[in-house]
Amino acid sequence: MASIGKDPNGYRRILFVAGDGSRKTIRLGKATAKQAEAFKVKLEALATGAITGSIDDETARWLAALDETMHARLAAVGLANGREHGKTSLGDLIDAFFDHLQVKPITRLGYQTTKSGLLEHFKAATPAGTITSLQADQWRAKLKTDGLAEATIGKRIKLARQIFKQGVRWKMIGDNPFADVKAGASTNKARQRFISAADAAKVLDACPDAQWRLLFALSRFAGLRCPSEHLALTWADVDWEHNRIRVTCSKTEHHEGRGERFVPIFPELRPHLLAAFEEAEPGSQYVITKARQAGVNLRTQFTRIIRRAGLTPWPRLFHNLRATRQTELSETFPAHVVCQWIGNTERVAQNHYLQTTDAHFEKAVAMLESPHPKAAQIPAQYTAVTQGIDKKRDGAELRNTLDLPSDTAICHTLTKPEIAATGLEPVTRGL
Repeated sequence: MASIGKDPNGYRRILFVAGDGSRKTIRLGKATAKQAEAFKVKLEALATGAITGSIDDETARWLAALDETMHARLAAVGLANGREHGKTSLGDLIDAFFDHLQVKPITRLGYQTTKSGLLEHFKAATPAGTITSLQADQWRAKLKTDGLAEATIGKRIKLARQIFKQGVRWKMIGDNPFADVKAGASTNKARQRFISAADAAKVLDACPDAQWRLLFALSRFAGLRCPSEHLALTWADVDWEHNRIRVTCSKTEHHEGRGERFVPIFPELRPHLLAAFEEAEPGSQYVITKARQAGVNLRTQFTRIIRRAGLTPWPRLFHNLRATRQTELSETFPAHVVCQWIGNTERVAQNHYLQTTDAHFEKAVAMLESPHPKAAQIPAQYTAVTQGIDKKRDGAELRNTLDLPSDTAICHTLTKPEIAATGLEPVTRGL
């Protein structure tokens, strides 16, 4: 039989006699009496199983769910077999992860850089369970030394964390060395660009044909993802009567209710959509007929068009067109409406799409240069205030009394001696 021992500060231990007659101790750390009693029951079952050669299913499940530290303590006193995590190589773990990964092909392709980086740095044959948190931190530091942006580093750390987390879940390794490694921001504000209406007009003029003008317009004026949502668009999706387009969202279709969305046919988009419709062959299914062949690179051709327009190609060519449109629309429509049209969430929009533009600064300066028409009255109205004003009067009440704008700050109410010191006559204003 086992017994519970108490140590100072709430620490407890279990004492028992092993099958060879020796006395053993398992330290629980801080635990309540109820927790210690429950552990003692399981330990007694394990001790009996060590003698009989078998344990019941419930105890086996409890043992399998124990954390590494406590499992190792039981193994050290002969009540459990050591977990052989060292047999799983990093290459085996990564292969298992990618074998079970269910993502779009383009997403899987993007993950290959992280996969290659892990295998190159840690080596495929290295036991995955022997990689330490220190080594994970060192890998992150190397990515920084290699000159990668914080957003890129963050994405790689998050994927590595996901890989090792699955390894722990599958009991291929004991713990996740990337669990506490700082991922960092996944947004690189330096790569954001606002493509103004003037620059958009230059790009449209430089496009070689109606198809390219529509490709650009669908991104810049409708906020579609290029190329997936452009290429999926059919003429049956265009509702001319109700001025809207049904957009098939392959990126978000795995989320319930987000397989498609509807976007208005905005005034800036309509002429380019009509031009493409007039040029379409009878019976044509797809709106965009360009770039449907494998291996066609829209980015390369688009870069040439931008240079032909006399502009410098901006980072993230198509994404920044979407981000520009969302920033524009957010000035007029509620956030939830714009997010439904663009096909993202308010959190994603805030972190990756919405931008502060030159127009925002110009508007702020214009407001400063054109103050409220009643602002000029303010100094004369409260430089000298009537004797009847209570100094403790609430600012809102004083604003109402003086007929000032609601956003006017009431900084000070003069006392009688202060009024006398100004040499001014009190302003009564009917107070």
